[in-house]
Amino acid sequence: MIRILIGSPIKREPGILSLFLESLSNLDTEGLSVDYFFYDDNNCLESYSLLKSFNPKVLKRAKDNVNFICNEESHFWVKQNIERVALFKDEIMDYARDNKYDYLFLIDSDVLIYPQTLQHLIRQVKDIIFCVYWTKWKKEDRISLPNVWLQNEYDFFLTHTNKLTKEEKEKAQEKSIEFLKTLLIPGVYQVGGGGACSLLSRRVLESNVRFKEISNLSWLGEDRHFCIRAVCNGFTLWADTYFPPFHCYRESDIPKAKQYLELAKIRVTKSMNNKLTLMMLVRNEADRYLKEVLESVKFCDEFVILDDASTDDTVKICKEILDGKPLKIISNPVSQFNNEIVLRKQLWDMAIETNPDWLLCLDADEMFEKEAQYRIRTLIDQPTYDWYGFRLFDMWDKNHYRDDVYWTAHKRYWITLTRYQPKFQYKWLEQGHHCGRFPYNIDKLPGRGDSLRIKHLGWMREEDRKAKYDRYMRNDPNGVYGIMEQYKSILDDNPKLKLWRE
Repeated sequence: MIRILIGSPIKREPGILSLFLESLSNLDTEGLSVDYFFYDDNNCLESYSLLKSFNPKVLKRAKDNVNFICNEESHFWVKQNIERVALFKDEIMDYARDNKYDYLFLIDSDVLIYPQTLQHLIRQVKDIIFCVYWTKWKKEDRISLPNVWLQNEYDFFLTHTNKLTKEEKEKAQEKSIEFLKTLLIPGVYQVGGGGACSLLSRRVLESNVRFKEISNLSWLGEDRHFCIRAVCNGFTLWADTYFPPFHCYRESDIPKAKQYLELAKIRVTKSMNNKLTLMMLVRNEADRYLKEVLESVKFCDEFVILDDASTDDTVKICKEILDGKPLKIISNPVSQFNNEIVLRKQLWDMAIETNPDWLLCLDADEMFEKEAQYRIRTLIDQPTYDWYGFRLFDMWDKNHYRDDVYWTAHKRYWITLTRYQPKFQYKWLEQGHHCGRFPYNIDKLPGRGDSLRIKHLGWMREEDRKAKYDRYMRNDPNGVYGIMEQYKSILDDNPKLKLWRE
């Protein structure tokens, strides 16, 4: 049986500490022998009581008390704080070495993790691997940044000089953005440094790699000193992005932290053999784009189609194109076309009755670019995300899409692909028009936008544009569910168009 020591220096207030301990108690430890070593540096009776009730193998209380400024703005580390944490971590490492543990999992007391995290990291068979999370280190920061980096103190690009020209700085910025985008893709990547959520092998424990300060290095942060020693000792540093932790960096993060823990307990994921189910709502599509669209998504494993009382050959075409494919198709006897929420919920119920893993919801006039047939499988066969959003391009003819103040769907991500979570409480936007193709609270699950694009073909013909304009004026004459100015712009004589490039 693999023996694991989970160690943590404790410096967070009881409200965050209790969530941290809850996160640890949820860990999947089947087949593992797990012990805990906590170094309580809070000088707080409530903190000590919480840790003691967790029944760790080792619980030590730090001597004295060193002030650490931690507020809503940021955490303000000084040399004395860092030396103290380095001392605690090194003592934990020495204990793990002396007691012959196979791994040490060092984790900060404000980092919450998925139940699968420990088992997953062990399966990677790496000497040093960091579990990647994202944080706005200062409240005014525009974007969140990771707990890993590529070079130097906290650089996200590689260089061989400290003196960069203006041109080299611009390239470095591009490389940094590329690196950060790469980390959003579930995987394991070589990095130059990291910390705060780290699995270390026995080889590392038995080496002279430790956190104490390297005297001739000016960089602040015990993790940097650890990582430099590790590389000098021949170890490779890895970052894992499959199960992103939640960093409860501020007290104001506590509500989101609680939500993270609740979702972590109920989420069901698969890293392979996911069934992809297409769900589609159709009505009188025979003479439009249905054939082309269905041919483009035959890479899906199963098909669920709700026909809203079509009076043409729509159903026949669906059955012909998808012949030999698992197909569930139902035709309503009476159209509900003017009450979209009824149709969307009916389609959703039909789809989940098929026990899907992933649901791809497209309308009969929407089509992915060709790359989708190769890429979507890589998007779904991972445990990290439960939904993906894609940009939607309103095509005004075969080669151009509309791009002006009222036509900006291609500038945001629309959730079109989602993993079905049986224990999640889905909620719908209960309105008859523009209610959304999925329950509105899907974005509470982890997900992200992706670069794959969708072409919306429904605007390409003049007669279709006129029909849609008339329908909007009839169903939403006061612009309650949409934007009246956009409705009126549908019939513009000279719309602003851009060239579509495949």
